[in-house]
Amino acid sequence: MPLLRIGPAGWAYKDWAGYVYPQPRPKNFHPATFLAEYFDTIEINTSFYHPMQADHAAQWIERVSGNPRFLFTAKLWKKFTHEHDASLADEREARAGLDILHGANKLGALLLQFPFSFHREAETVGYLSALLKRFSAYPLVVEVRHSSWNIPDTFELLREHNAGFCNIDQPIIGRSLEPSTAATAPVGYVRLHGRRYDTWFTDDPEVSPHERYNYLYSGEELKPWAARIQKVSKQAGTVFVITNNHYQGKGVVNALQLINILTKTKVNVPEPLRQHFPQLDSIAASRPAEPTLFPLATAITPDAQ
Repeated sequence: MPLLRIGPAGWAYKDWAGYVYPQPRPKNFHPATFLAEYFDTIEINTSFYHPMQADHAAQWIERVSGNPRFLFTAKLWKKFTHEHDASLADEREARAGLDILHGANKLGALLLQFPFSFHREAETVGYLSALLKRFSAYPLVVEVRHSSWNIPDTFELLREHNAGFCNIDQPIIGRSLEPSTAATAPVGYVRLHGRRYDTWFTDDPEVSPHERYNYLYSGEELKPWAARIQKVSKQAGTVFVITNNHYQGKGVVNALQLINILTKTKVNVPEPLRQHFPQLDSIAASRPAEPTLFPLATAITPDAQ
C-alpha cells in the first residue's frame, strides 16, 4: 500500500530511551534515522511549540535519506492555531523550515491543529478561511476537536481550499468530535490520541502532562480504525496515519500493529520495544542479527529536535 503512510507523532521523548531506542545509544545515533527504518512518515511536533529552523529541517531530510519513500508531516506553530496573534514576522519564521521540507518534496502535510475550545462560529470560520489562504502553498490538513464543525459546510470549506480533514480518535467527552472517515483533499489524515478519559481535560498540577497520552490501544480497538483508514484511502491519494499516544513508545507499538493489520505482512520491530511489549512477537519479522545502521557503542549524540 504505497500511498498509506503510518508512523508516530514526534521522536524526541526522554521516556523512549530503552523502550523504543537502544540504551545506551550507539555513536552517531539519531532518532529520525532510526525510525525511518521502520516507518515511512513521522509527524514533527516541535514545530507546534516554536518555528522549525531551516538548518534543522535540512538535517532531518538528510537523516531520513536512507528511506527514499519517507515523508514528514508537521504541525503549524500554535501562535496561529491556539493564540491567534501571529504577525507577518511570525509567519516568515514559521515558513523558514517548512519551505526547506516543501522544496525538497519531503513535506507530506502541514497540520493545522485547533483545540477543543475552537468552536464553529462565524468568527472562527472566517479565521480558518484566512489561515487556509495564508498557507495555501503547502499541502494542508485541519484538525478540529469540537463537534460543531461536523457539518457539510465545514467539509465544503476545506474542499474549496484543497485542505484535508483530520479524522481523530479522542476521549468522547461532551461535544467532542467522534470518529469519522472524511476526506476533502488528495491528502487524507488520521490521528489517534488515545482514550485517557481521566486525564484528557484535567488541569490537576499533580498529574504529569504525559499521562494524557499514556494509552495503549488493544488489537480490538485498532480494527475499527483500520477499516476507517481503508475508507479514507479510497477517497484520498495519500493517507497519513499518526499515532500520538506516545508515552513509553505506545504509539510506536500501535503504528506497527496498524501496518500489520492493513498490509497483512510481518513488520520489523525495534528490539527494545519487543522486550517491553511481547504482544509484538506475533507480528514481528525475523530478528536481525545486528543493528542495520549503527554499530554498538556507548557514545551518545544529542538530538537535533
